Amino acid sequence: MGGVTATHAHALGRPLVSLAEVNQDKVTPGLLGFVIFAAIAFGLWMLMKNMGKQMKKIDFEEQAPPPAVPHPTDPKSPRRG
Repeated sequence: MGGVTATHAHALGRPLVSLAEVNQDKVTPGLLGFVIFAAIAFGLWMLMKNMGKQMKKIDFEEQAPPPAVPHPTDPKSPRRG
């Protein structure tokens, strides 16, 4: 038979203390869901920490663009000859 319900507990003279209403038709993730979520969160934190280290190792120095060579048909270019 089922567990102790509020009616049974009251009949026995013991009050049933409930911190929250438990709906038997509702599915909850429980401890396993929390452990899986915590593992994913920890893995994400480790990946972000590692990515920060990798980004600090990058030595990015932008090179100056090469000087523009004037086109021979450009009227503003100096004429040679």
